[in-house]
Amino acid sequence: MPKLSAIGIVSKDLGASIAFYRLLGVAFPKPDGDHVEAALPNGLRLMLDDLKLIKELDKDWTEPAGHRMGLAFECASPAEVDAVHATVTAAGHPSKTSPWNAPWRQRYAQVIDPDGNVVDLFAELPA
Repeated sequence: MPKLSAIGIVSKDLGASIAFYRLLGVAFPKPDGDHVEAALPNGLRLMLDDLKLIKELDKDWTEPAGHRMGLAFECASPAEVDAVHATVTAAGHPSKTSPWNAPWRQRYAQVIDPDGNVVDLFAELPA
């Protein structure tokens, strides 16, 4: 069976996307072109591709409507969910959902990246 190795995000502004995901701990290197990627601690790679590159590779590409996928970042604690949410929103990125205790026993929040993708932040609540 093939294994999921990477997730790619089309970015209208690589610099803004890199800055956003660095706030979430993704160690993107300085880009030297229209593609950049970083290995995550679990081995998965997160890739950013400039919109211009994608339109060159796929002449029929159109911007999707709605949220067709989500990214979820697990935090070490409920307090870290609050702290990361505060850091990201203080940097000027919008919040979709402020931190709250969800009925599925997680501290949960959502922020929006520079391209309009909703990114979840969560941590298990103590028993």
